[in-house]
Amino acid sequence: MPELPEIETITQGIQNLVGQKISDIIVRNESLRYPIESNLKYKLIDKKIIAITRRAKYIIIKLNYGFLIIHLGMSGSISLSDLSNVDKKHDHFDLICGNIILRYNDPRRFGCIIYTDNAIEKHKLFSSLGPEPLSNNFNANYLISKINNRNSSIKQLIMDNHIVVGIGNIYACEALYKSNILPTRAGNTINETEAERLVQNIQVVLKSAIELGGSSLRDYKKTDGTIGYFQNEHFVYGKTNEQCKSCNNLIIAKRIAGRNSFYCPYCQV
Repeated sequence: MPELPEIETITQGIQNLVGQKISDIIVRNESLRYPIESNLKYKLIDKKIIAITRRAKYIIIKLNYGFLIIHLGMSGSISLSDLSNVDKKHDHFDLICGNIILRYNDPRRFGCIIYTDNAIEKHKLFSSLGPEPLSNNFNANYLISKINNRNSSIKQLIMDNHIVVGIGNIYACEALYKSNILPTRAGNTINETEAERLVQNIQVVLKSAIELGGSSLRDYKKTDGTIGYFQNEHFVYGKTNEQCKSCNNLIIAKRIAGRNSFYCPYCQV
């Protein structure tokens, strides 16, 4: 599933659509997580794209009237091409601006494409979200206030979008490793020093991943079809039975809250 760095990379990759007018849309399959509304074409045609931003794992296309919200779900991807590019299997949606096509492909169809003309922060998808992990609102004091009475695992807590958005499985594992914190530790056992270190490393890992274009492990590619390279920087994610780069003991995997978690039982305590 694309996580925050991948979505941020895609958001940056479609900035050349800003200032363009939507000339057409093509819906080949409306059956996504939420069905694409039947009259979406008439709401989008001739609208001008004012800005393209990211909130959590959502891409937000601000129009001169209203917003188009895109979520990639488990297997979605976005590419940019010209009109000569023939559609292929699972290409469910095209947003056309002159000679440029923003094409949405999603084999599992867990993503969504939603139009709203209401204030974006009041939309049901955004109203209960926590702060962005790269913002000043996400700091050690804030994190402690959210976890100091919770006995859920710290990994589960930092992946909770009500606490902080966008930290998926890959980057939670990597940040906890860099912070020397076991992913199984209860939130209420994390002290202020550890919280400070964890916040800092979450931000370091995410920034580094964005700079390298995200992690290409399965289906993820950037909008130009090239891959990201942060998977080459992984210390623990997907490294079961490989040697820890710090202590040479073996990385292990454990299921935590339904997700495989990778960590070093010697470096992380």
